[in-house]
Amino acid sequence: MQIQVENNLDLPKIIKRCGYAEIRDRKGQTSYVRCVHSYRYPRFHVYLEDGFINIHLDQKEPIYGGAVAHNGEYDGEVVSEEANKIKEMIKKHQE
Repeated sequence: MQIQVENNLDLPKIIKRCGYAEIRDRKGQTSYVRCVHSYRYPRFHVYLEDGFINIHLDQKEPIYGGAVAHNGEYDGEVVSEEANKIKEMIKKHQE
């Protein structure tokens, strides 16, 4: 799911205020995660791009050695609710 945002926002700061932690993959790409429970999975996963926040729900770890494929939800009620929480935080930040 994508959320369109203004480019002048400090998105890393906003995402961290939503409870997300910054992570880097093996290639050095930065993204953000927020665990749903006290376990590592499922977790919300966010990528920040110019003018967009891309969010999905990782249900479990990749099962193939060295692969980046995973069981993720990109739409649906749970992802939509999380996207709405992020949108609310963006509104508060703009006030």
